[in-house]
Amino acid sequence: MRKSLVFISFLFLVFIANAQEPLLTPQQMPNPIHFLPPPPDTGSAAFAYDQAQYQWGLQQRQDSLRGAIAYNDANWRIEYICQIFSEPFGMELSKTKTPAIYHLLYVALITNDGVGRLPKKHYKRIRPYVFYSEPSLVPHDEDELRHNGSYPSGHTIEGWSAALLLSELNPDRADTILARGYMYGQSRVIAGYHWQSDVDAGMIAASAGIARLHADKRFQRLLKKAKREYARQSRCH
Repeated sequence: MRKSLVFISFLFLVFIANAQEPLLTPQQMPNPIHFLPPPPDTGSAAFAYDQAQYQWGLQQRQDSLRGAIAYNDANWRIEYICQIFSEPFGMELSKTKTPAIYHLLYVALITNDGVGRLPKKHYKRIRPYVFYSEPSLVPHDEDELRHNGSYPSGHTIEGWSAALLLSELNPDRADTILARGYMYGQSRVIAGYHWQSDVDAGMIAASAGIARLHADKRFQRLLKKAKREYARQSRCH
């Protein structure tokens, strides 16, 4: 009996470990290097727009509410993602309240994170706060991200991926869900960590990654469970 319990516990731990892993490797995901243009050259009109948007971001920091949102949106953890999307989604999203939706988001987001890794390393684009040698809105992240590529925005990939998935689960509230996803990306411009073109590329990269995930049978099973859970939960509200 003891050996059986130990073996069952081992299998459970293996299952949990596998559940935390990405469904696909970065090499299996769409590569933005092949379908998006490179970051704008510093002498281009597109970069002039990036610079104008950087100034816009500085102005947004003067709004205490928007500045606070941008500061908090530096948080990329799944718990925070669930927190900020709960209100636009129309119900509390959490590991305990909506475990299937939580698991779908967790696995999809860690997988879709791979979409941005290759172009970040390839282009090694300098971040705005480094380019201007000015303080960002989130100073405690500056040293860690100083040498991390800016293009495309990884935060935007995460936020827009979550918005797309949650909009699919609850299409009646898609407008508010997508608005929050867009805000999450723009927070990175306001914080000084990304150019506008980084954020725009992040939204496209996220959409490509989510499309790729829909072709994966394991993802399809997770999505189906999440849809069933949402149907049950929505009847209770």
